[in-house]
Amino acid sequence: MPAVETFVRSRFEHYDRSYLSSDPAFTHAHITVLAPFLPAPEPAALETVAALVAAAPPITFSLHRLETFPNGIIYLAPEPADPFRALTERLVAAFPQCPPYGGVFPDVVPHLTLDQHSAEVSVESTRDRLGDTVPVTCIADRVDLAWYEPDRSRVLTSWPLGGLGAGSPSAR
Repeated sequence: MPAVETFVRSRFEHYDRSYLSSDPAFTHAHITVLAPFLPAPEPAALETVAALVAAAPPITFSLHRLETFPNGIIYLAPEPADPFRALTERLVAAFPQCPPYGGVFPDVVPHLTLDQHSAEVSVESTRDRLGDTVPVTCIADRVDLAWYEPDRSRVLTSWPLGGLGAGSPSAR
């Protein structure tokens, strides 16, 4: 989500610079469709993801509503959320061994993580820091298989939603 990348990247800089990626394809501001995924996916699994992603059209959505999860995570809620939820459901059906967030949360809530509530951080302060960045209309046009590791966060593979430019997934 390029519109909020600068904001989200600044929060990575604030909390843990080791997770800042130098990979130009890596997007710190993202909406997760399935995590964790297979630790070392075989080519057949990657082909399954490619087919599922190709069958889903790009998603046009808006980001304007800030919410907070019970654990204090402050996030932007995409509207509509159903296309993200449907993509997650299709991936989970194909990979039942990979429940979203390890099965910790019973409901899938599509979101773009912004910050963590604390004595210094609130929804109001986050909204103020965002300034005129939101509201914004975005288009999700790809799904990335991202790897998060200190000093090595990067995109491993990317697939276009709707199969635009389809072919084999691009490896990075």
